[in-house]
Amino acid sequence: MVREWVRPGLGIDLGTANTVVFHPRRGIVLNEPSVMVVRDNDERGQPVVVGREARDMMGRTPNGMSVVRPLQDGVITDLQAARAFVVAMMRRVPVQVWEKVRPHAVIGVPVGATTLERQALLEAASEAGLGRVELVPEPIAGALGAGLDPMERRAQMVVDVGGGTSEVTAFCFGGVLASRSCRVAGDEMTQALLNHLRAEHQLLVGELTAEEAKKTLAGAGDQIFVEGRDAATGRPRRQQIQPEELAEAMRAITDVIVQALAATLSEDLPPQAVADILSAGVVAFGGGSLLAGFSERLQAELGFPVRPAERPLTCVAEGAAACLAHPLLLRGFAGGQAA
Repeated sequence: MVREWVRPGLGIDLGTANTVVFHPRRGIVLNEPSVMVVRDNDERGQPVVVGREARDMMGRTPNGMSVVRPLQDGVITDLQAARAFVVAMMRRVPVQVWEKVRPHAVIGVPVGATTLERQALLEAASEAGLGRVELVPEPIAGALGAGLDPMERRAQMVVDVGGGTSEVTAFCFGGVLASRSCRVAGDEMTQALLNHLRAEHQLLVGELTAEEAKKTLAGAGDQIFVEGRDAATGRPRRQQIQPEELAEAMRAITDVIVQALAATLSEDLPPQAVADILSAGVVAFGGGSLLAGFSERLQAELGFPVRPAERPLTCVAEGAAACLAHPLLLRGFAGGQAA
């Protein structure tokens, strides 16, 4: 892929679960949960704390405060909250003295984002002090960050399973051949674990605890211990659970994701592209792709070999930053821009 020189900028992955910012020369400069704590009586919605500190307060916020996730399903639903969040997060990005000008940025967006959702994101980015902002589909940014060349003249395919959306995208020579988006992803997996622990073990746990159990499952540990409150007695209890049981508890959710993504093959994918993808395989990224056995199930359903990206949690931000050096790619896949 031929590169053209452009002023360096930032690659941003504003995810439902995490916000990642990548600088071409300095690497990952921000990687924080997409969460903030606000005061209930603050009409402006200004955050008290954001990121990791806010996530640590989930399930333990004092009266008069609430934990807010300003992005749902990978897009902005509350513009005022999102503006405040993006401004607060961008202030956390370390800036060198010579980088005080408003930086260029490329932000990844879900393929299925509407025009209004894209415009809300551009407005929030402008208010956060970013200069020229361009949007690129998250699967394309992730593909570039995973080492693929979206301008190649052979069809390629990626799967992105994040916190709010799951997407499969086939692309070739700067254009999308087929894409399916499913607004069922990692958040629904976490909720499935919460429901299972309550129904089968009478154990009440917080969202953070369920999320940690899911991450342990992604690591394929031999035993998983979950701490919570006994639903009958109200007393604290520690429960040992087999990884296979938790995987089964999420099976209904993963089945929905896999079947929705696989539908693109029979309904949308051009037949000529099948041989290309069969030869190269499918690259998977996003936190949901790390679950033990997920790639194997996806491979069985798609019929194509599936391999994980080397950096599945940060490749979208890395690829978004790399787009700044590839104007042709941006023109082919751009989802909108603002000056």
